[in-house]
Amino acid sequence: MFLVSFDGSILVLGLPAIARDFNASVPDLANLGSGLQVGALLGLPLAMLADRLGRRRLLAAAVLGFSLANLASAAAPSLALLAGARVLAVGFESVAAAVATALVIEEVPHDQRARAVAAITIAGGAGLGLTTVLYPLFAPHWRWLYLFGCVGIPAAAALARFLPESRAWSATRTDQLPLSVLLTPPWRRRLLVAAAAAALSAVFFEPANILVALFASRQLHFSPALISAGVVVAGLVSLPAFPLGGWLSDRRGRRRVAVALSALTAVAAAVTFVDGTGGYWAGIVIWSFLASASVPVIGAWYGELFPTRARATSESVSTVAAAAGGVLGLQVVAAAQAHWGLGHSLAATGVVALVSAALLLALPETRGQPLPD
Repeated sequence: MFLVSFDGSILVLGLPAIARDFNASVPDLANLGSGLQVGALLGLPLAMLADRLGRRRLLAAAVLGFSLANLASAAAPSLALLAGARVLAVGFESVAAAVATALVIEEVPHDQRARAVAAITIAGGAGLGLTTVLYPLFAPHWRWLYLFGCVGIPAAAALARFLPESRAWSATRTDQLPLSVLLTPPWRRRLLVAAAAAALSAVFFEPANILVALFASRQLHFSPALISAGVVVAGLVSLPAFPLGGWLSDRRGRRRVAVALSALTAVAAAVTFVDGTGGYWAGIVIWSFLASASVPVIGAWYGELFPTRARATSESVSTVAAAAGGVLGLQVVAAAQAHWGLGHSLAATGVVALVSAALLLALPETRGQPLPD
């Protein structure tokens, strides 16, 4: 999770420099972000293999895959080839995140699942933190960070050698295709709601996450160091949010906590883009805190909603749905920013994220229940 977050944040922080290197406009960058969502489609069959062949081997293969994609990213001579390398990276990163979450949920006691997801989320936050600290030291030379990401190659070998297999998965029969399992009651309805909520949320959060550094650079005229400073401050403030969200969810349940945090996160994120420098600083810190608190809640909840024999696949289906929503959101922002400006275009899509939060009410509470086989 550390490596997934480190890799995924390079493009966000380096986007202003990448735009300058390749002379790219906002629509070009929106198309780049849209193209990256194709990677989630590549991750789906790999996640299905994780439900058929086990967690350990697929997790190691996914880490190796996105680490090799980092090497290709560092050498990319054009925006198109960089996009191709990142598509592959996103596919492997989505699988790694899905399998890691499934493995943790399956290996910890039922009353500690959200806190366990919080622990690996903190590891992801540390990866983002390292990217944030390193980038100002090398800016505008973003390629160096992708070279550092190749450390995942020996890490993949270590995972393949030392990571134990999930006991819950080992005890479950895997004779059915994971997707066929998910398309039967009651999993079908749950999958539809989870996928729809993920897609609607991504209409706002995907362009917001990808373009936040570009917004700060072009609209607020922040330097790379100041942009990274904002990420560092938001990250430090958010550190207690991960265990707090996990603890609250393990004590009070998943459903109400997830809905409340999702709605408040959408409001805080929208404020980031509409109220100048003051709104940016307040919004990015509160947005980061609330989003960090919601990650272990939703991660544990989604893991408990689906059976072990299709858990990684269900995570990947939601990722694919989010990718589709992200493409739509990026294209809407790209079209609207010429008329409304980048900030207001981003904020306007926040309404869709509020609809996503409300849709989560259609899912059942799962806290304390045994994992379905």
